Amino acid sequence: MDGRGRVYDNIFVERLRRSVKYEEVYLHDYRRVPEARSHLGAYFHFYNTERFHEALSYRTPHEL
Repeated sequence: MDGRGRVYDNIFVERLRRSVKYEEVYLHDYRRVPEARSHLGAYFHFYNTERFHEALSYRTPHEL
């Protein structure tokens, strides 16, 4: 990571960002910031403890 904007510098963050957008943000119409924070907190809990990840041999990050 040299900070020059190379495509692979942030590949993991970009993949997480895509998952959050398509699996949570685009599916809800948040009315207020606290509501969005609450939903996103619940999503990240789900993402780390219940959602299976192909790159982790269909395990959750919590299982590692």
